[in-house]
Amino acid sequence: MNKKEVIEIRKTLKADDTRIQRICGCYVDGHKQKVAENRDAFLSLQDEELHKYSDILRKTTSGQIGKNLLNLAFPLAEEAEGGKQAALLALRDSELKDDELLEQFYDRVIDTYLYAENYLILAAFGAYDVPGKASDGLEMTDASDYVYNFILCAICPVSLSKPGLVYDSGKNGFRENIQDWMVQMPEVGFLFPAFNDRNTDIHSLLYYSKNPEILHPEITENLLGVEVPMTAGAQKKTFDAIIEETFSDRCDFDVAKTVHENLNALLEGKKEEPEPTPLDKQECLRFVQNCGADADQLADFEKAFDEEAGEKGELMASNLASTRKFTVQSDDVKISVDSARTDLIETRIIDGVEYLMIPVTDNVTVNGIRIRSGRQ
Repeated sequence: MNKKEVIEIRKTLKADDTRIQRICGCYVDGHKQKVAENRDAFLSLQDEELHKYSDILRKTTSGQIGKNLLNLAFPLAEEAEGGKQAALLALRDSELKDDELLEQFYDRVIDTYLYAENYLILAAFGAYDVPGKASDGLEMTDASDYVYNFILCAICPVSLSKPGLVYDSGKNGFRENIQDWMVQMPEVGFLFPAFNDRNTDIHSLLYYSKNPEILHPEITENLLGVEVPMTAGAQKKTFDAIIEETFSDRCDFDVAKTVHENLNALLEGKKEEPEPTPLDKQECLRFVQNCGADADQLADFEKAFDEEAGEKGELMASNLASTRKFTVQSDDVKISVDSARTDLIETRIIDGVEYLMIPVTDNVTVNGIRIRSGRQ
């Protein structure tokens, strides 16, 4: 799913114009025991409840594609009878009305999810009448091509509210806050099937993780049966290692600066496109060549890429670039400048020692003290 398709589905989760028809929940304690369950027609909920559930479901489709929102495809084996995709498809087709299928789903979550405290499993069924689009791309609200049926799952921590004093308007005074078990925003969730090309794609799902560096492989692999890619941080470290290996002892300041500038130029050229920008081996090869790598360095790159990312690996450009800051760091010093002002930093060799040079302007502070330059 691209950014526009995610936004389109998120709009269907608004409390005041929702396409959610049914919502089910299972409250699980820290001992993996089911404490309570509920099954409700979504629109029968009280307004306050409806808005809270809507906020949770919308959060499960928020974030950055390729970072904490991931498009994941099922291997063929999981689509066969008894596979994990087949189980999700049966759950979707039941519209969450089959108690046995729902209990089986809860049991699979409880068996796989690694969490030592209380949490809530939410599963929602929605039906979206997908509007057609005119030749000029405008949405035709009175025309529908088909109905997109989906399930949206969110796993939310449940924790005690903090103790303290609260104002009691009835008594016009303060009293001790009564601690309650509060449902938090989801840690992990997924949308199935994916809404690719504004159409139902039962071969894929959209996966959400609150922390992009903790993707919960127990959920992706054991519950959903899909292979999770490297985290955003791991992709950045992998790319940096590949660049260092490629340029080896010639990986100097100018090379790092060129890589930074070219990555940001690449993203700038793609910023209007709804699709994320994945870089496979060949695209990375062309990128490194544009950064000045010679034939020997390109050969080193191919070897390093296969070792670090895999021959068929992909890296998301947005995970590799630093779009806000250009940072130079040593053991004792860290210098950051605006990403677009790399020209402010240069290297110079003085008495055989290489230095980083930054011009001193008339507006420099040291520990908050404005200083004057030493120029006469």
